[in-house]
Amino acid sequence: MHHHPHPRERDTAAFAPAAPLASLVAAAECVPFISVPPRHSNQQLLFFFFFFFFFFFFFSFASPTEQLCSSFLLLLLVIVRTSAGDNRTTPNGAAAAVMAAATVGVLLRLLLLPVVVVVSLLVGASRAANVTYDHRAVVIDGVRRVLVSGSIHYPRSTPDMWPGLIQKSKDGGLDVIETYVFWDIHEAVRGQYDFEGRKDLVRFVKAVADAGLYVHLRIGPYVCAEWNYGGFPVWLHFVPGIKFRTDNEAFKAEMQRFTEKVVDTMKGAGLYASQGGPIILSQIENEYGNIDSAYGAAGKAYMRWAAGMAVSLDTGVPWVMCQQSDAPDPLINTCNGFYCDQFTPNSKSKPKMWTENWSGWFLSFGGAVPYRPAEDLAFAVARFYQRGGTFQNYYMYHGGTNFGRSTGGPFIATSYDYDAPIDEYGMVRQPKWGHLRDVHKAIKLCEPALIAAEPSYSSLGQNTEATVYQTADNSICAAFLANVDAQSDKTVKFNGNTYKLPAWSVSILPDCKNVVLNTAQINSQVTTSEMRSLGSSIQDTDDSLITPELATAGWSYAIEPVGITKENALTKPGLMEQINTTADASDFLWYSTSIVVKGDEPYLNGSQSNLLVNSLGHVLQIYINGKLAGSAKGSASSSLISLQTPVTLVPGKNKIDLLSTTVGLSNYGAFFDLVGAGVTGPVKLSGPNGALNLSSTDWTYQIGLRGEDLHLYNPSEASPEWVSDNAYPTNQPLIWYKTKFTAPAGDDPVAIDFTGMGKGEAWVNGQSIGRYWPTNLAPQSGCVNSCNYRGAYSSNKCLKKCGQPSQTLYHVPRSFLQPGSNDLVLFEQFGGDPSMISFTTRQTSSICAHVSEMHPAQIDSWISPQQTSQTQGPALRLECPREGQVISNIKFASFGTPSGTCGNYNHGECSSSQALAVVQEACVGMTNCSVPVSSNNFGDPCSGVTKSLVVEAACS
Repeated sequence: MHHHPHPRERDTAAFAPAAPLASLVAAAECVPFISVPPRHSNQQLLFFFFFFFFFFFFFSFASPTEQLCSSFLLLLLVIVRTSAGDNRTTPNGAAAAVMAAATVGVLLRLLLLPVVVVVSLLVGASRAANVTYDHRAVVIDGVRRVLVSGSIHYPRSTPDMWPGLIQKSKDGGLDVIETYVFWDIHEAVRGQYDFEGRKDLVRFVKAVADAGLYVHLRIGPYVCAEWNYGGFPVWLHFVPGIKFRTDNEAFKAEMQRFTEKVVDTMKGAGLYASQGGPIILSQIENEYGNIDSAYGAAGKAYMRWAAGMAVSLDTGVPWVMCQQSDAPDPLINTCNGFYCDQFTPNSKSKPKMWTENWSGWFLSFGGAVPYRPAEDLAFAVARFYQRGGTFQNYYMYHGGTNFGRSTGGPFIATSYDYDAPIDEYGMVRQPKWGHLRDVHKAIKLCEPALIAAEPSYSSLGQNTEATVYQTADNSICAAFLANVDAQSDKTVKFNGNTYKLPAWSVSILPDCKNVVLNTAQINSQVTTSEMRSLGSSIQDTDDSLITPELATAGWSYAIEPVGITKENALTKPGLMEQINTTADASDFLWYSTSIVVKGDEPYLNGSQSNLLVNSLGHVLQIYINGKLAGSAKGSASSSLISLQTPVTLVPGKNKIDLLSTTVGLSNYGAFFDLVGAGVTGPVKLSGPNGALNLSSTDWTYQIGLRGEDLHLYNPSEASPEWVSDNAYPTNQPLIWYKTKFTAPAGDDPVAIDFTGMGKGEAWVNGQSIGRYWPTNLAPQSGCVNSCNYRGAYSSNKCLKKCGQPSQTLYHVPRSFLQPGSNDLVLFEQFGGDPSMISFTTRQTSSICAHVSEMHPAQIDSWISPQQTSQTQGPALRLECPREGQVISNIKFASFGTPSGTCGNYNHGECSSSQALAVVQEACVGMTNCSVPVSSNNFGDPCSGVTKSLVVEAACS
C-alpha cells in the first residue's frame, strides 16, 4: 500500500543479469552483417572496438527499455552499414564507388556514435536517484519517504537462500535491507580479497535490487554483530604500532583502505542510488559513542576523521553514525535499542532514524533462549513512527547461522536466530512476521500525513498520548493513540469519539477516526513448526517440530593425539597468551611441559599432587601423561578459568599437556581487541609440604590440531588416519568421526540434532556448519512460562529452555547438501556417541489464530485512508504457509471464552456449539480462509461478554 511507488518497483529487472546477456548475444549475432571491406579494416576495427566496449558497458547496467532503445540505435548503424557496403562481390571496376560508400558509412557511424552515447547516458541518468534528507525523513528524488528496514547479514545465510529471504522481507512490508560488511571474511589475508560464495556482497546487493528494495550498507568496518573479533581480521592486531579505533595513523590507514575497497566495489557494480543502484544509505563506524569516552580526546579526533573520510568517498548518498550523539554534519546520528521513540537527532536538520530495533536477543552457549513478544516489538515500532521517526530497522529481520568459526563473544552460539520475524531456517515466524506486516501496512496508510505535516502531541490522561499529523488545509490527517501504562487498559476520548486502549499499546488511525490496528491485538495467525526426526518428533524451542533422517553407512574414526605432534612447535620459557600466539588460525593451542619426579618432592602426597591452572579462557583440558585429568569452561559473563584438580604422578618423567580452546573472540567494548585468552598462569603443583610453580619453566606450544593440518574435515582428501571399524571409540576426548548420509528428501529446512555429543565442530561435504556444544546447559532459573509483553523489555525479561542445552539443533543449508551420498565429519573435543545424532527437517505442524470481537478488521480491508465507511468487523484469517497446501483438518475451534496457546487450546465456560462446523465449512479444502468473528456467525453463547474465536488447523 505504498502511496509513493517505489522507484525500483517500476523497473524490477534493472539488475537482472539475464536481459543484458540476451541482448549482447543478439548484438554479437549482428556482427557478420556489419563486416567490412578489407581495405577499410583499420578504421572499422577501431570503430567496432570502441562501439562494442561502450555497448557492453552500457548493457551491463541497462533496463530492458533502455536496451530496446539502444538496440534500435544499433539497428540504425546496421542499416547505415548495409546501405553503404552490402555489395561485397563488387568487381574491381566498381572499387571507387564502394570506397566512397564505405567512407560515407564510416563517417555516418562516427557521427552516430556520440548520439548513442548521449542518449544512453541520458537514459542511465534518469534512473539515478537523488538521495538527501531533511528534518523529517530521508528524501528520494525530492519526496520524503517513510521507510521500514530489516537486517539480513549475507554470510549468515547462503546465496541460494538470499532471494527467498529478501522476498519474504518484501512481503512483510520492508522497503530496505540493512547489512554489515564483514572485513575479516573479505580480507582474511592482508591484500587478498575474497567476494565469493556467501561472501559475494555484490550478488547480495543485486538480489535486493532485483526484489525492488533499497539497501543500507553498514561498512563499519568495525561491526560488533556478535561476530568474531567484531569483524576485524586478526592480522590487523599485528600491524606494527597499531591501536584500534582511535587517532592512530596505522589503524586509520588500514580502515580507510578497506572502506575505499568496499565503496569502489559497490561503485564498480553501479550499486549506489546515485548510479541507479539500490544503496540509499551507508554507515561508518558502529556504536562508537557508547565507548568513546575510554579513548579520550584521541577518540573524538578519530570519530571526526572517520566521518570526514567517509564523506570524501563521494558515494552520492547520506552517511550515518549510530549511537554517536556528536556525529558531525552532514552525518546523521541514529539510535539503537529496544525503544527509540524518545531519541532526538543532534541537529534540527536531521531526521529521526532507528538503525537497530532489537527484534529479540542473541543466544550464548550456556545461556537460556531469549525471545521478544510480538506485541511489545509492534508497540516499539508504532511509538517510534508516532513520535516523529521515519526510518526504522529491525536488528535482525533474519538472523541466520554463525557458520564455521565466525561467532564472537566469546561463547556466542552457532544459531543467530535472534527471535527474528524470519527464523534461522528462513521460515516466517508467526505471529511476529504477520503482525509486523500489518503494522507496516498501517504505518504506510499514514505515510501521506507523516511526510506532509509536523507532529502535534496532546495528553489524553495519565500515561496516554495522542499524536496528530494534519495538513493546514485539513485534507490529510493521521493519528496515533498510545497507552504507555504497563498495567492498566484505558478508555480515552479523541476528536469526540471513544477509544479503548489496551495497556502498553498504540492504536493507528490513518484518517484520524478509524482504528485500523492496535499493536496489542494480533490479527495474524500463529504457526507452530516441528523438527521431525525419522521415527520420532520433538517439540523445538519455539514449539515447532523437528525428524532424524540419518541413513548412515557406519562411522570411521581418527584419534587426535594428545600434546605436541607437529615439527613446527615452538619452545619458550614462560606462558604465552593464546591469541598473540595462534593469531586465531585455530581454536586450539597446546601448552606442553614435563617434570621429573623422584618421589620425595614437597608438592607430593604419595603419588598425588594438586594442579592449579589459571586461564583467561575460554575452555581448558588438562592431560597428565596422555590421560585427561580435568576440564573447565568459562561463560559469556566471565571467560576466566581457575581449575584445581588432583593428579597422579609417576616416578621419572611426567608429561603435562594443557589444551586451551577459544569459542569466538571478543567483539564489543572499549579495547575489546586486547582481551586475551589462554593459559597465563599461574600453573602450580602443590602438596602438604610445598609447591612447584611451573609458570616460568620451558613450555612447548603447538597451534591447532594435527587433524586440522591433515584436513580431516575435508572428505575429498584421502587420509590414512581414518580407521573403519564397527567398534569405534565413544565418550572419549579428541576423536574425529566421519560417516556418509543421504540428504532428507524434499525441500524442508534441515538441521542436525547433536544430542549425545559433547563439544566440537561439524562439517558437511567439507563446509563447516559451526561449533556444536549440546552439553552446555542454560541455568536452572530465570525463565518464564508466559512472558507478559506489557512494560519495558530487556534482554533477560523473556527466556525459555532453562536447565536445557542452549542449542541442540544445528542448521545445514540445503545448498551444502548434494543428491545421493553426503559426508559428515565431526571433531569431538569432550567425548560423545555419534550414533545418537540425527538429521531433522523443519515442518509446520499447525496454524492457529485467536481474534476477539474487540479486534479491528483485518488491515487489508482498509483500501486507503480516505475510505472511512468501514462496515467490516474483525475476522479470523488462516493461510497455509507453503504453495500447493490446503487446510486439511480443523483440530480445534471455539467461539466464546477459550484459553490456551496454539497446540494447547481449551474451551471456556462460554462456548458456541456451532464453532467447529462453521470453521470447517469456511476453511477445509482452501489454501486460505477468513471467518467473521461475531455472534451473527456463531450464535451468542453468552451475551454481555466479549467473545473470541480460536482455531487450530493443519495444512497438507
